[in-house]
Amino acid sequence: MSNVRRFGSRIAALGISVAAVLLVTFVMLEMGDRVNPTTVALGLLLTILISATFLGRNPALAASLAAMLCFNFFFLPPIRTWTIADPQNLVAWAAFTITAVIAGELSAFAKRRADESKELYNELQVAFDEAAKTEALRQSEKMKSALLDAVTHDLRTPLTSIKASVTTLLDSEGGHRTIELDSRGRKEFLDIINEETDRLNKFIEGMVELARVESGGTLSTGSLSSVEEAIAAAIVRAESLAGEHRITVRTDADLPLVKADARAVAEVIFNLLDNAVKYSPDGTKITITARRSDNGVEVSVNDQGQGIPVEMRERVFEKFTRGASGRHGGLGLGLAIAKGLAEGQNGSIVITEGDNGIGTKVIVTLAIGE
Repeated sequence: MSNVRRFGSRIAALGISVAAVLLVTFVMLEMGDRVNPTTVALGLLLTILISATFLGRNPALAASLAAMLCFNFFFLPPIRTWTIADPQNLVAWAAFTITAVIAGELSAFAKRRADESKELYNELQVAFDEAAKTEALRQSEKMKSALLDAVTHDLRTPLTSIKASVTTLLDSEGGHRTIELDSRGRKEFLDIINEETDRLNKFIEGMVELARVESGGTLSTGSLSSVEEAIAAAIVRAESLAGEHRITVRTDADLPLVKADARAVAEVIFNLLDNAVKYSPDGTKITITARRSDNGVEVSVNDQGQGIPVEMRERVFEKFTRGASGRHGGLGLGLAIAKGLAEGQNGSIVITEGDNGIGTKVIVTLAIGE
């Protein structure tokens, strides 16, 4: 069936090329004395060239034969006869034929090169796809390994502390006591259980929040929110984490409302505060600044830690990426969550050097509400 279709297409190409010559001949005849044999020859030569370019060598040869016959019959003396009165007229036929052959071969060569280039492109595309799959698999394995390490550490450590505390408390109770504990000792172990339980709860909340952000389940961006209220909510939530750090707030007067969900903004600021606490020494200051800029409202959190190298300032937004100077461990999800939430609210987040070249400043820009 394919051979029949191929044969049909070749016949059609031949027919089109001959029809094109006949059409040009008819147009030249209609123009009458306004054209001379040279003009007619150029017109037919152009038709042959076009046939060779788009249809190939054989249709171009058919066009050259038809062109010679029409040129000789209608335009060369004696008119309306097949007689070639002047042998020089054979030059026209030779020109038509040579044009058809050369142009057809060039067209075929160009088509072959195009096919070869396309085939090479397809091969390269396949190779690139395979390389991308390999890289994706490698990154996936790397991510799994990072997740396993993080989960192992952040689950096992608090569970170990909880288990040890509970075991000690149980050993101090009942008829077979092996450890004597007073009320103060029991309270210390209960405090450990409480703190480690909070740690586990925070770990689970971070995983759930990240999953929600990555699934596109960010909060609505249509509401208007007060940046001051979001900062206050984040500070209240971060009080238990701040320890000996001093948190100060600086906001411009009459800050406009932002077009973002209040809970999402507070969550972003909280994660930035949590990160600042982890990566700056106790007793240092953490400054939250909110001001109006040309792009909207900028909220920044500036710590006085060691800072983040320039080459790491994009990477730290990736999941499970932690700075080398962190003192309290963690999954490395805080900045990833902050970035996902900020961008989910049509905002942006960047990391720069801290004020006066000290520490790290993370700047979140939010759109002003209308």
